[in-house]
Amino acid sequence: MRDAYHEELDALTDKLVEMTRLVRSAISRATTSLLDADLTLAESVISRDEEVNATFADIETSIFELMARQQPVAVDLRMVITALRMGTDLERMGDLAVHVAKVARLRHPDSAIPPELRSTILEMGQIAETLVTKAGSCVASRDVESALELEQDDDAMDRLHRRLFRKILSKEWEHGVEPAIDITLVGRYYERYADHAVRVAQDVVYLVTGTRPS
Repeated sequence: MRDAYHEELDALTDKLVEMTRLVRSAISRATTSLLDADLTLAESVISRDEEVNATFADIETSIFELMARQQPVAVDLRMVITALRMGTDLERMGDLAVHVAKVARLRHPDSAIPPELRSTILEMGQIAETLVTKAGSCVASRDVESALELEQDDDAMDRLHRRLFRKILSKEWEHGVEPAIDITLVGRYYERYADHAVRVAQDVVYLVTGTRPS
């Protein structure tokens, strides 16, 4: 009976790792759709968000059933609580990738990103992918040291976010209000995506140690 119970707990971890793969693919495709004005790719990000939502719903159902049947305590209780928190953050990351794709769709057939900011957006997308990949690895391995390293990657995302604002507010900005709004929104979506990835990693630390990083 206990073996089956712990298999169910392990299955929760597997589902969370799968969610990290799904939202990594989503942000990767969203970034490409944004930079290349690829409407088909943008639509695929939007439509496939249901897969992320369905996986999270499956995690929620499993957690509620475990709570009702097994009444977990101590480390096991910490596991189901953190699994729910991680799933919530990952589901939100999927939503943020959708928001990026919707900006791409809104401006099609043009690109929403001015040429001088393309490299910055590309780098933000790459950092987002790195963060969620590392977060997924931490969830699978419960590696506290690696989980703590995500803060440094998030610092890089924050620096790029500030760079976008400096460009928009500079006297050299010549693209008008509408592109400035697009860039402001997109920058915020990437910045929040990174924050949620860090929160997933912090939950790994809590799961293993019982305390949260300061």
